[in-house]
Amino acid sequence: RAGAAFQYLLVQKTGAQKNVGLIQLNRPQALNALCEGLMAELRRALEAMESDPEVGAIVLTGSQKAFAAGADIKEMQNKTFQECYSGSFLSGWDKVSVVRKPIIAAVNGYALGGGCELAMMCDIIYAGEKAQFGQPEILLGTIPGAGGTQRLTRAVGKSLAMEMVLTGDRISA
Repeated sequence: RAGAAFQYLLVQKTGAQKNVGLIQLNRPQALNALCEGLMAELRRALEAMESDPEVGAIVLTGSQKAFAAGADIKEMQNKTFQECYSGSFLSGWDKVSVVRKPIIAAVNGYALGGGCELAMMCDIIYAGEKAQFGQPEILLGTIPGAGGTQRLTRAVGKSLAMEMVLTGDRISA
């Protein structure tokens, strides 16, 4: 249910007719880094919103400082390639892209790495003046892992996508 207790999310129905599902990432001490627990909760919240006949659309947001600053590097740092490849690492991250109801990403602050990928999975991105989008994985010796290279290319074109992915540079709203 949408009202179920969450550790990493604030979930409610809002709007004049309470027909908009609002999911706010709520892990401020880590700039809403996408840990496994947060992503499991996000899948659960999205499933609840999708099955709720009163909800017509979903808004996914973060804080003023960060929509999501990326995947939780502390969770990832000790995983080997084999563990990531053969395990269930990143499984279910695409839930946002398969929900049948429209999802709007309301982005302010940082949307970096996995956070940028999460925003791009949404149907519409509404970017505030302080929004910063980037794929800085190259600075850690890796590349976007949840479909970011493909989605970014479709969103901004090949040239800018290549520049962002290969330099780690950010773009503003």
